[in-house]
Amino acid sequence: MAEKIKAFFQKKKLNAKFMNAGKGHKLTESTTSTVSTSSIEPVRRVEPTQEAKVAGLAALARLEEKKNVTKFNTSYAAIKAQVKRELEQEKKAQQETQNTSRVSEEETKTPVKDNSILAVDGVYFRCPYLSNEILSKDEWKKKIKEFLYEQLKGDEAGLTACLVIRNCNTDRKKVDNCIETIGKYLENIINNPEAEKYRKIRVHNKIFQDKVLPIEGALEFLNAAGFRQIKLLHNDVEEDFLVYNPENCSIEDVVMLEEALKSVEPIPLELDRNLQVLLPMAASKRSELPPNFFNITPEEIQREQQLRTECVERNQMLRTKAMREKDEKQRLRKYKFSLIRIKFPDDIILQGTFFVHDEYVVVVEFVRENLANNERPFCLRKLAGKTFDKECLNKTLLELELFPAVLLVFSWENDSDKANESTGYLKEELLSHIKPL
Repeated sequence: MAEKIKAFFQKKKLNAKFMNAGKGHKLTESTTSTVSTSSIEPVRRVEPTQEAKVAGLAALARLEEKKNVTKFNTSYAAIKAQVKRELEQEKKAQQETQNTSRVSEEETKTPVKDNSILAVDGVYFRCPYLSNEILSKDEWKKKIKEFLYEQLKGDEAGLTACLVIRNCNTDRKKVDNCIETIGKYLENIINNPEAEKYRKIRVHNKIFQDKVLPIEGALEFLNAAGFRQIKLLHNDVEEDFLVYNPENCSIEDVVMLEEALKSVEPIPLELDRNLQVLLPMAASKRSELPPNFFNITPEEIQREQQLRTECVERNQMLRTKAMREKDEKQRLRKYKFSLIRIKFPDDIILQGTFFVHDEYVVVVEFVRENLANNERPFCLRKLAGKTFDKECLNKTLLELELFPAVLLVFSWENDSDKANESTGYLKEELLSHIKPL
């Protein structure tokens, strides 16, 4: 796994020395031809932590749920017939609802929480640097942390500690302050290699206590950079110091680590689109979004409902442009993701999850890569009739107000030629993704 750490830093091009630090070999290649296979002891498997076991069981549960989805006829003709039946049932249900009495106020005050009405059960990510698993962000944080701490025992402890500092601490400002402080320690040694005063860090120094010590990975990094803790006299009192020794880490390696520390970035996660294909009834029932689509807690969402009356009153007041812009920014900060649904003329719906800061072109490419005929030009529009043209391609979903959940209608740019009714619009293999009720 240490190769993954190296590959990460090589990709970022931190320094030529680390990128050229020796020739690697493939896992399938034998590193020696003289050793008998009978003399090689099997590698002992490291027992996973309890958190890793819980995350693994959660992932297996999701896979098992997908396996247990009810099987049904996925031929396009059968699906079209099912769509027609569902539309008729929905129309009948709407008529029955109009004829029934309204639900009492007491029943509406306590809504029932039902996961079956969620459009998606969560937001999931991939991490290409580690594996092809699809996990929640919290599960990935635990997995990345376990991976990095395991690598601290290896040969690249300094580079791994850089990643621990950046990935295993939540407060970005404190992390930046830590990196800046450690950077100054190292710069002083690099610029004054013979000056003894720059080789010592007093552990009880206030700056060290506030900015370095609380950050995960900081002490491991200093240790990899050649610092060791010893007791020295300070104002006639013995105190703990971290002292640099060039025998533990050469000046050249200190330079490399200082560059790596300043350049390190979080290990990137890629948002999984969580592609789904829905029939009309499933789409109408599964319409609610889970809490992790928002930057606010479920309690705050509930409170926001209670403040709607105040919002109406505020809108009736005379407010300055700055006041209105401030309110709008606060409104937009609530959203992190957007659920986009694309309804095709055959009433089948394609669904995907996006960042609100993704450009509209990302949605267009998502649709294109799932079309049976992906070379034919098409357009998307809102139900209200607004069509998104080429000028919208580089605008974000936030700018186009395509959040938090939006239904777009698909059509070919030239409708004179009708689509092939026997095959439909989406790729045939996507029919197996259809989620019936």
